[in-house]
Amino acid sequence: MINIKNYIFLLKKLLLFCAFCILLLVLFIAFILYTRSENYNIKTNGKLFVINKLGKSVTVFDLEKGKELAEIPLGTEPREIVSFNDGKNVAFTNYGDNYLPGKSITILNVKNLANQKKIQLTKGTRPYGIAALHKDYKLATVTNGGNSFVILNTKTDSVETVIPTKEKISHMLVLHPTKTIAYVTNRISGTVSVIDYKLQKIIKTIKSGLGAEGIDITPNGDEIWVTNTLENTISVINTTTYKVDETLIAGKEAYRLKFTLDGKHCIVTNAKDGTIYIFDRFTKYRIKTIMLNGKSSFLQRVMYHSPRPVGITLHPNKKYAFIANSNADKVEVLNLNSLKVVSNINTGRVPDAMTIID
Repeated sequence: MINIKNYIFLLKKLLLFCAFCILLLVLFIAFILYTRSENYNIKTNGKLFVINKLGKSVTVFDLEKGKELAEIPLGTEPREIVSFNDGKNVAFTNYGDNYLPGKSITILNVKNLANQKKIQLTKGTRPYGIAALHKDYKLATVTNGGNSFVILNTKTDSVETVIPTKEKISHMLVLHPTKTIAYVTNRISGTVSVIDYKLQKIIKTIKSGLGAEGIDITPNGDEIWVTNTLENTISVINTTTYKVDETLIAGKEAYRLKFTLDGKHCIVTNAKDGTIYIFDRFTKYRIKTIMLNGKSSFLQRVMYHSPRPVGITLHPNKKYAFIANSNADKVEVLNLNSLKVVSNINTGRVPDAMTIID
């Protein structure tokens, strides 16, 4: 015969144990959510504009007040973003998705975030990299579909120039600081196209490396550095001789790089490693490796999303670099004096490219 009292006692014990387990689970989830929550604890001027690729949106964050001002929904997947030289507008490329290629550039007014206009491309699809020319009203972009360098006039909302690179998957670009020269990475070809956009011609094609992706130029225009994502290397290219002077070892899937405004260092994001490398631009030595939270131990992998650092932008005050952590839906804030991550910002889904209006 079953002893009812013992049965009730055991049932109470089981219920208490289950309640305790549920409490632990709730506390653990709360701890994880707290750990992954935004921790913005700096104060600086300006607005940060963040492209959210999968979220199909742009996040606007006030860096002084420490709060999100808006997340602007878009009809297609955006890619890269740039601010105009006059600080009144930003522009971003409408790349499209796996099914429908994008064919336009969007101009967004900084003060009135609802004020947008699109400039349609006449040739080429899937615009990716973008840059502001020295004239405030002109932009340059690169198309994956069509493999062309394109100049747009934002006063007339028209395409002025289309220069085919004759390479495969033309991707990112950077402009020379004083000359009418653009440098375009070509991912599949593994090359860099050197384009004189005043003369409207290709003047050189430089062999870089497999998966040529990110690109930046030193402030004095002497060197361009290119990440080769499929080789985990960085090509250092002399802009006078158009030769690769050195090849540096990067982390796995080196994605983007950016020179600090004083030209002394180069910041490199290694997407697969979850690391950020800091190179001395002159010695070419790696002087710092920063491991983002989420890779170093099992506990970190539980507490944080696996990090994937991608896009980089610099604050004009030279104190901070902002690095998109796409897996975590955050932007990490790097102090350029201490070379430590000191803060983070929540974004939309899969942040990447960014720009700051001071």
